[in-house]
Amino acid sequence: TPPPPTPFPKTPALLSPLAMHRLAARGFRRRCAATMTRLAGLPTPLRVQRRRLHGKTVGLARETLEGENRVALVPANVEIFVKKGGDVKVAKGAGEKSGYSDAMYQAAGAAIVDDAEIWKSDIVIKIRPPEKEDLSKLGDRMIIAQLMARQNQDVVDQLASQGATALSLDMLLRTLSRGQSFDVLSSQANIAGIRAVVEAAASIQRPFAGQMTAAGRINPAKVMVCGVGVAGLAAIQQAKNLNAVVSAFDVRSATKEQVQSLGAKFLEVESDESGEAEGGYAKEMSPEWFAAADKMLLKECASTDVIITTAQIPGKKAPILIKKDMVEAMPSGAVTIDLAAETGGNVETTVPGKVVDVNGVTCVGYTNMPSRMASTASLLFGGNVTKLVQSMIDKEGNFQVDIENDEAVRSMCVVHKGQKLEPYVPPPPPPQEEKEEAVEAEVVEIDPEEVAKKDALANTGVLGGAILLGSAVPGSGMLPTFALSVWVGSQAVRGVAHALHSPLMSITNAISGMTIVGGMLQLGGGILPSTTAQTLAATAVGLSAINLVGGFIVTKKMLDMFRRPDDPPEYWHYYLIPSGVAAGSYALLAATGTAGPQLGGALALASGLGCIAGISSMADQKTSRLANYLAMGGVGMGLTTTLFAMSAPAAVYGQFLLMSALGGAAGHQIAARIGPTSLPQAVAGFHSLVGVAAASTAVADFMLHGIGHGGVHAASIYLGAWMGSITCTGSIIACLKLAEKMDSKPLALPGRDAMNMAMGAGSLACMAGFMATGDPATAALCLAGGVGLSGALGFHMTASIGG
Repeated sequence: TPPPPTPFPKTPALLSPLAMHRLAARGFRRRCAATMTRLAGLPTPLRVQRRRLHGKTVGLARETLEGENRVALVPANVEIFVKKGGDVKVAKGAGEKSGYSDAMYQAAGAAIVDDAEIWKSDIVIKIRPPEKEDLSKLGDRMIIAQLMARQNQDVVDQLASQGATALSLDMLLRTLSRGQSFDVLSSQANIAGIRAVVEAAASIQRPFAGQMTAAGRINPAKVMVCGVGVAGLAAIQQAKNLNAVVSAFDVRSATKEQVQSLGAKFLEVESDESGEAEGGYAKEMSPEWFAAADKMLLKECASTDVIITTAQIPGKKAPILIKKDMVEAMPSGAVTIDLAAETGGNVETTVPGKVVDVNGVTCVGYTNMPSRMASTASLLFGGNVTKLVQSMIDKEGNFQVDIENDEAVRSMCVVHKGQKLEPYVPPPPPPQEEKEEAVEAEVVEIDPEEVAKKDALANTGVLGGAILLGSAVPGSGMLPTFALSVWVGSQAVRGVAHALHSPLMSITNAISGMTIVGGMLQLGGGILPSTTAQTLAATAVGLSAINLVGGFIVTKKMLDMFRRPDDPPEYWHYYLIPSGVAAGSYALLAATGTAGPQLGGALALASGLGCIAGISSMADQKTSRLANYLAMGGVGMGLTTTLFAMSAPAAVYGQFLLMSALGGAAGHQIAARIGPTSLPQAVAGFHSLVGVAAASTAVADFMLHGIGHGGVHAASIYLGAWMGSITCTGSIIACLKLAEKMDSKPLALPGRDAMNMAMGAGSLACMAGFMATGDPATAALCLAGGVGLSGALGFHMTASIGG
């Protein structure tokens, strides 16, 4: 932390117990080494000469730019230079605005002089580019400052004409690992990002964190950060610390993981153009990219309370990211903080150096945000400069500007002894020679007979258990169908490309809407259900229809995001013809009574294969958009088979058409309003409906048929209701977290693992009671207990997951 802003007398430094221990240990090791050297008869090594400044004068200039409150060195830095043998001079009042008095600099060993005397120093250190009059006083000596050499060519020319040497701190090659200690742009951007959030919090007409009070609920503020450099990341972290809901976007796709690691949502522009440039900066983007970005940002701005922009391009005017119509679309009382205001600004309504009101939105255009936290910013700036100067003292103890061997110094040096230098371009890395190193692997003797015996015994146990389990399954065809479907489905999912995992979740969710089949087979009454069980069945049909229609639309939207503008036209919809012909032919034969008894089963098998084929087509992005049509064809064949298996009165068929039409229309309306950034939570939301449909179907089955139909039937009812309940509550919590309607922090209740185990044990106990009892009332109580425990387990386990 910086020293207090008031003067204090010089006092002897006090060492902490840890520091004293380290010094004592270091001295002990040196004495031991010297003793061993003498005992061994070896020559005593020469003491390495300390790196020193050898009496060079270091001058700390005063900042004269209006609004600049920082200082290039703090008293702690001055003390280091003095210990290195330097003669430090500080301009009178140089640190007053930062909270560092002249007395504090004197206590550190500096001499307080007037401004003119500073420019006679061997090395002048400053933050901002100096005035021409001051430069002329420098002569042929050296200056270290943020000269902004790209923009201030006249400054470079004057320094060269005087024979001076100049290091422009803003020109540092930022990809150098050792250069991070000298990177003033990063240290100051870090402060700017933090201060931007502080300024936003002071201007916004609401708190950052959400609250639930007796008077009402306050939702957390939504903060969007445009430009994910050092300043952007600092702003994200600070806003998250204040419990705001944070999103961010950047032209560089590599920043996505950094944003997500801080708990924020990364907003992506639908474009293949990359914003990566050399040196760790961002490049200027094309008009097409900006058009796509404008479309996305306009939608996001409508619900954003704070926008912080940080995007800058070295040597160029800052790009306009937030247009006036976007600002006007923001809620009343919102705030924009433009950290690029000094180079033109990223927000079209920004007025550099001023705070203006635009349609109820406060637009902050301060041009020197680090200067608003001058004390801390000066501390970090001085640390960067001090480490740079120390690194320029060679092994012989001489201070020198080594532009031949020091990449960091060369990248910053714009003038060397009067010679202007071109911007530094690092040499390409030398080609790496592939070296084949012979690795001697440890040979472990393996008894092949023992390995084969263990494997055979393990497989014997698995096969025996499977046979015993299968013997309890009624119907000779059910077990092989189930086993083969599990194997084929798992193989299909494993082959899906990693980039398509999100669409895979969406399409499998849509296919899971086949819970509609269970509801269809339990429909009854007339045009409307007449019993509780029939109402549950109708509910399952309606909710499943929402999931089927909405799920396939959301999947199409996801897959279309992978489509490039220059891709050839696609005609995948023609692949609905095979399933349509098969379903239509079966319907015609069944309606005329000429369909054989096995034809329905064959069409049902084709339905399952169509769904699996849809998943399999996601193994390649070229065929990924075919998946939707194959899966829709498979679902269509399954529904056709079930329609004729119902054998219900006409009024019940009317009930099915009514519920499915209402559900399908609702699903279409919901999916049509979902934007690209809301697709993940939409999938979770739709999946919760599948859970309700599955639980409703299972409970309706119990109410219609009761118990006493065998263990398999009882287990299927209980597990169907149990899995439906846990799916419903877990998906709801996932949807709320993804939609940022619920705190993304994990719910950490005391003893949560024990709670999960207790709920799991309770579920097993309820299942055992449900399958063992012959009393319908007891069975109903056990089923209700299992559904309740399952729902609570789904809620607690999902809420305990962060992100």
